[in-house]
Amino acid sequence: MFEYVKGRVDFIGPEYIVVDNGGIGYQIHTPNPFSFSKDNGTEVQVFTYHYVREDLIALYGFQSREEKALFTRLLNVTGIGPKGALAILASGEPQQVVRAIEDEDEAFLIKFPGVGKKTARQMILDLKGKLQSIVPDYFPNLFNEEEPGFSYELDEALLALKALGYSEKEVQKVTPELKKEKLNTDQYIKKALQKLLR
Repeated sequence: MFEYVKGRVDFIGPEYIVVDNGGIGYQIHTPNPFSFSKDNGTEVQVFTYHYVREDLIALYGFQSREEKALFTRLLNVTGIGPKGALAILASGEPQQVVRAIEDEDEAFLIKFPGVGKKTARQMILDLKGKLQSIVPDYFPNLFNEEEPGFSYELDEALLALKALGYSEKEVQKVTPELKKEKLNTDQYIKKALQKLLR
C-alpha cells in the first residue's frame, strides 16, 4: 500500500522510528532503528511494508528496496513472522542472508534469533533460487550458472503474475517461452497473460 515514506526522523527508539511527514508522525518498525541515528532531524526515505493482521496493523521500514524485498520473502516462510524477519535483517546484510540460503548454510541461518534447524531448512526449501531480483548488484554472477536466461524484468513479471493469483504451476508453464524473449517487465506480463488466458 505504501511504497515509501519520506520525511524527517523525529524519534528513534529501540523498536521503531517516527518519521514526520506533513505533520503526521509515522511509527515505522525497522530492523535496526539506531542505524537512522545519523539521520535524526534530517529528511529520509524509508521503504515501507504495510502489515495487516486481525490483531495487528503495522508499518515496517527499510533503508533499501533489497532489504524490503527480502523481508517480504521471509514472511512467506512458514515459522517466520514480522519480528523474526526483522531480527534476521538486523543481524545480517541482505547479501549475507541470500548467500547462506543459496549455499544451504544452515549453521549461519540458525545464528539468527528464533531460527532453529527446522526454520533454517524451511528457509532454504522455500527461498533457494528465488532471490535473484533482491541482489542483482551484490552478486551479478551468483545465479548465472543455474539460470543462464535469467532476467530481472522476467523475475519481476513472474512475481506480479503470482500476486495476481496465478499458481506456481501455471507460472512455470509459461516461463520457458518467456525466457526466449528480451522484454521489459510490462511486456513480459502482457505476453504471459495472453498465454495464460488462452
